[in-house]
Amino acid sequence: MKKSRWLSPLLVLIMLVVTVTAVSALAYVVRPGDTLTRIARQFSTTVNAIVQANPAITNPNLIYVGQTLEIPTGDATPAPPAPQPPAPQPSPPPTGQTTYVVQRGDTLSRIAQRFGTTVTAIMQANPAIRNPNLIYVGQVLVIPSGGAAPPAPQPPAPQPPAPPPPTGGFELGGQTASFGNKALMQSVGMTWVKFQHKWAAGDSPNVVAGRIQDAHGSGFKVLLSITGANVYPAPNSIDFGAYVEFLRGVAALGPDAIEVWNEMNIDFEWPAGQISPTSYVNNMLRPAYQAIKAVNPNILVISGAPAPTGFDNGTNAWADNRYVAGMAAAGAASYMDCIGVHHNAGATSPTVSSGHPGGSHYSWYYRPTLDVYYNAFGGARQVCFTELGYLSADGFPGLPANFSWAAGTSVAEQAQWLAEAVNLARTGGKARLLIIYNVDFTQYDVGGDPQAGYAMVRPDGSCPACDALRR
Repeated sequence: MKKSRWLSPLLVLIMLVVTVTAVSALAYVVRPGDTLTRIARQFSTTVNAIVQANPAITNPNLIYVGQTLEIPTGDATPAPPAPQPPAPQPSPPPTGQTTYVVQRGDTLSRIAQRFGTTVTAIMQANPAIRNPNLIYVGQVLVIPSGGAAPPAPQPPAPQPPAPPPPTGGFELGGQTASFGNKALMQSVGMTWVKFQHKWAAGDSPNVVAGRIQDAHGSGFKVLLSITGANVYPAPNSIDFGAYVEFLRGVAALGPDAIEVWNEMNIDFEWPAGQISPTSYVNNMLRPAYQAIKAVNPNILVISGAPAPTGFDNGTNAWADNRYVAGMAAAGAASYMDCIGVHHNAGATSPTVSSGHPGGSHYSWYYRPTLDVYYNAFGGARQVCFTELGYLSADGFPGLPANFSWAAGTSVAEQAQWLAEAVNLARTGGKARLLIIYNVDFTQYDVGGDPQAGYAMVRPDGSCPACDALRR
C-alpha cells in the first residue's frame, strides 16, 4: 500500500489556495521532456498559476506531448524554448549483421533460434541488454551474422483466447497480521485469509507451508500475495526465472489463490526506468500462470494489483490506469483469472463519486476505481480486491502528513463504509473476491505507514466494523 507516496504531491497542490492575477496569456504546446515545473520556469510563472489557467489539468504531474496550455505571463516576457536535442538514432549494424524489431511474444531464446544464433551472441552484439529476460516490444536488436538468413517479417503472434476462470461466486476475506482472530473473521462472513510473503531468490516454497496448513485447518481458503523482498530494487535485479520456480513450488503446497507480485507500477516494488506492463506480462505473469496451472489448474491466479495513483513520469511510476491498459494490450487476460485491485484511500462512502478531501481523481472513489480496472479488459475478467480498506486515526496520536485526507474519517464511518463496499461488491457482479485491509494490524507509524488505522479491531479491542458487516 504505497498510494500516499505518489498522491501527496497532487494533494498538496490541490489543497493549496493561490491567488494569481494574469494580465495576459499565451498558448504553449507541450514538448517531449516537458514538465509543468520546467514550463513555469521557462515563462517566469508558477505551476499553480498554470494549473489555475488550465482547468483540464487534474494532475499537475501528468501532461502530454502535443497538449496546448494557456500560460499566464502577466507582464513577463517568456524565455525562448530550450532547444530540443535531436532524437538519438540507432547506429547502423556492422557489415554482415542485420537488425530485428522485437514483437509481442518474443524472447531472446526464440529470436536466437529463429536466426540460427545464440542468446549469448545476441547479448554480445547488444551491450544495452543486461538482463536476457528483459526485452521490449519495438526494441531494435542487432543480430550477429553467421546463422541462417533472416526470415521474412512475421506479424505479431496472436494472443490465445482468454480461458474461462475457475467458477465461483463472490467471496469475502481479510488480511491479518497474526491470524489470531479467526472466530471473529468467520463471524462476519469471511471465508478467505490473505498473507503476503516477500520473496527473495533462494527462498524455499516451504516458508509458506505452515500458513497454508493453518488456514485450511481453520476452515479458510488462503490467498498468498508474493512480492519482492527488496524495496526500490536495482535495475535488472528481479530474477524472473527463480521467481516463477518459487511460485511453481508454492502451487504444489495447495493454496487457493496466488497474487503475482504487488504494485509493480511504482519504483518501490519494480526497478525505476524498467516499469513496463509488457515486461510484467511477458516475463512474470505469463510464465507464472503457466507454471501454477501446470501444477494445479484450480488455483486462482490474480494479477498483481498496481498502486492506485495518478502520478506518472514513466520512470518512477506509471499511473495505474495507463499501466492496466498496457497489461490488457499485452494479453494479460489470457494469463490471469482475476484482476488485482487496491482501494485503500477512500474518505467517502463507496456509494458516491465526489466529495473526497483529496480531489476528483478516480482512485479516491470505489466505483470509478472498479470501472477503470473492469473496463480495461472489456469485462473479460472480474476484479479481486486484494486490499480494500478505510483509514481512521481515532484512538491514535495523529496522522502522517501524506495521509491527511483521512483526518475526518471516524471509526463509525470506517465501519459503515466497509459494510457498504462489501454489499456493492457482492451484488454488482464485477467482483470475485474482496480482501479487507486489514483485520488486526497493530503497527502505527505517525511518520510513515499507519497500518493499524485501517484495522477492524481497534486499539481498545472493539470492532465496530464487525457489527456493521454482520448486519
